[in-house]
Amino acid sequence: MKKLVAALIISALSITAAYAGQTNCPENFAGGSAPEYTNQKVAAKTRELCNFGYAVGHSGISRGPLWSAEHMTRERLQSGRGLPRANNFRPDTRLPANERAELRDYARSGYDRGHMFCAADSASPGEQSESFLLSNMVPQNQDNNRNLHEGIESAVRKEGKRAGELFVITGPIFQGSNLQALKGRVIIPSGIFKCLYYPRKNQAGCYVEQNAPGMQYNVASVSEVEKVIGISLFPGVASAVKDRAIQLPEPTPDRKSVV
Repeated sequence: MKKLVAALIISALSITAAYAGQTNCPENFAGGSAPEYTNQKVAAKTRELCNFGYAVGHSGISRGPLWSAEHMTRERLQSGRGLPRANNFRPDTRLPANERAELRDYARSGYDRGHMFCAADSASPGEQSESFLLSNMVPQNQDNNRNLHEGIESAVRKEGKRAGELFVITGPIFQGSNLQALKGRVIIPSGIFKCLYYPRKNQAGCYVEQNAPGMQYNVASVSEVEKVIGISLFPGVASAVKDRAIQLPEPTPDRKSVV
């Protein structure tokens, strides 16, 4: 167990050359370039999963996503408005059994199955259904998932409608020496990031939140987040853009939305 957890403790000091394969779903990424793993430990047992409306970089070590990426547009959000919630949580059988989360891992754990690609961002019933795959989930503190995180998701959708187009990448942060795992299998993140790239303005910024109760969050640059997680989230975007965090809208919880 200690070795398992240690493999996911990410240190900026151990960043090495980029590790990335070709993407089969470039439409989800700014400039068609998928995230690149700059930390060799993080790159271990990773797989790209292309879904309707979003893509996932899945880790067979954490048994969950390292990132979920989407191309959010005003038109897609309008198409998905009012979709009934699917709630069909299920394991992703595209993954080997020893690398994927199962429903029993979350049972009576006290943690929510937290979406990284938000179900409410879906443009169709098929997209929403695939958002409930456990390959898109991390163990999330219930208060965080239902309040602050939901508020960030709602604010980003409003921003997507206002801006017309965003590239959004969401994922877990694994920091600290006391990381725990559900049933000794699915690692519980210490925090969560949601990074936005505005292609029309060529600007970017990230929300960073602890996987814990409360409404406290930080706004960080993409570069700051990338150093912590060991992944280049927007490899095709200039460093000068990623180094500067723009002001992001305040989270606006909407309990009626799908989270």
